[in-house]
Amino acid sequence: MNPNATMTQAPHPAPLAFGDLQGCLTPFRELLAKAAPSPDTPLWFAGDLINRGPASLETLREVIDLGERGVAVLGNHDLHLLSVSAGIRKSKRDDTIDDILNAPDAEDLLHWVRHRPIAHYENGMLMVHAGVLPQWDADLTMELAHELEKALRRDNWRETLAGLYGNQPSRWSKDLKGIERLRVTCSALTRVRFCNADGVMDFSTSGGLDSAPPGFMPWFDVPGRKTADTTVVFGHWAALGLTLRKNLIGLDSGCVWGEQLSAIHLVDDPRERILTQVPCESCRATNG
Repeated sequence: MNPNATMTQAPHPAPLAFGDLQGCLTPFRELLAKAAPSPDTPLWFAGDLINRGPASLETLREVIDLGERGVAVLGNHDLHLLSVSAGIRKSKRDDTIDDILNAPDAEDLLHWVRHRPIAHYENGMLMVHAGVLPQWDADLTMELAHELEKALRRDNWRETLAGLYGNQPSRWSKDLKGIERLRVTCSALTRVRFCNADGVMDFSTSGGLDSAPPGFMPWFDVPGRKTADTTVVFGHWAALGLTLRKNLIGLDSGCVWGEQLSAIHLVDDPRERILTQVPCESCRATNG
């Protein structure tokens, strides 16, 4: 062997991206076994790791145990967990987060959740929980996500988190500052489903495509969306169901409602992306 030869590192496997787990541990384990990724395959999670499913604490621990291999963005249920822990919001009747809040290491678990990214961008793939406003390209999306992440990691994170709730402002402006800027970022990346042609967000419905208010459309169908040439991976929208397009991958296929849990290998060529699914009858949320 030539001692001066340059070692060539093998390419990293394409990530395997999962839809919303929401505390559905058994389907997650079954899906991981069925997809059978190599041990060095990154595992991406499109937010909402916990809540409403039967095993929120165990699911959270399983993802944490993945270490750097697991990449999870924050979803609205993950933020709700933090808000309940901070006394900002009260638990809802169908929440299943008490085991996390009452765990002996709850402080460490919540610290891990609070330090998750809001968005993740790698190799031309942008992963968020809910959506991206049409005026944002990938660079601006990541800039705004980093602003929000930093705010949630400061000592005054509870004050910031309390200020993120609310539907106004409902549209992006580069002139927004302070908590209103952070709120729009949070609303888009963790809550949005419908926008109008001007990028105004609507939060009146969580239904499917036929529930769009007049003049509104799915955020990804707004004409001129600046992430149209970026592959966007998202969850959040169970009523939409699995959505696979060339540059759009919607992975919330309603596991917590007894439907399916989905995962897809994020290779560059859409024709070569392998979808794997498992049924989730045992995980159906029956108390909400």
